[in-house]
Amino acid sequence: MSSSHYTHGSSEAEQQRLTALNKRLNQRCLDAAQLVVGERVVDFGAGLGQFSRMMARATGVPVLALERSPEQIAEALRQADADGDLAFLEMRRGDVLAPLLTDNELGQFDVAHARFVLEHLPDPLLLVRNMAGAVRPGGRVILSDDDYDGLRLWPEPPGFASLWHAYQRTYDRHGNDPIIGRRLVQLLHQADLRPRRITFVSFLAHAPASLTLRQLSGTLRASSMKRWTISSLSDCLANPSLRRSTP
Repeated sequence: MSSSHYTHGSSEAEQQRLTALNKRLNQRCLDAAQLVVGERVVDFGAGLGQFSRMMARATGVPVLALERSPEQIAEALRQADADGDLAFLEMRRGDVLAPLLTDNELGQFDVAHARFVLEHLPDPLLLVRNMAGAVRPGGRVILSDDDYDGLRLWPEPPGFASLWHAYQRTYDRHGNDPIIGRRLVQLLHQADLRPRRITFVSFLAHAPASLTLRQLSGTLRASSMKRWTISSLSDCLANPSLRRSTP
């Protein structure tokens, strides 16, 4: 049984959020990855497989996508089928902290990729070591993750600071790390890998603040946060300034 905890779950609403995030972010991440035609990629924690398919189209080689959630895999295959992309995607179920590759696959990939996965793991270094074992000599390990403590809003909505602090606690109360993004280089060194390039990819957007806060509300309730947190959220949503989009 896996000891990792995925904060966001796999509900239909969460799958819609992930799909929207992929549409906003994938091209920027693909540009940063600098993939080469013919490269073989394994994607650890592939989620809905949308970026896996995008990488496969860039290389011309099907991507092996590792994902533990049967709900995410089913939706990933449904979307791939609807887009005519099934040939680009090989989904394999399992936890990324477990050995999911066969002996014949270890050390055979050109690229091992993980995005927004390390933040949900109690032992992120184990995953990075698994990724290192997947690539051939001279291959690449690509890590992409968040540092939630770096978020700044201006003007900041009343009550947002305590709300955002509570959201980050939904990570570390499960032994996960909401600021893992600042540790990526360290993790590469600890896995005996040599960091070569650091790229910052932003996915900030203009969106109704009230929608963002309501999404946070669902996460906080699912994590059984204290009543004062939900009360603080209600105060934020009651602020008329949050009912219009950021200019």
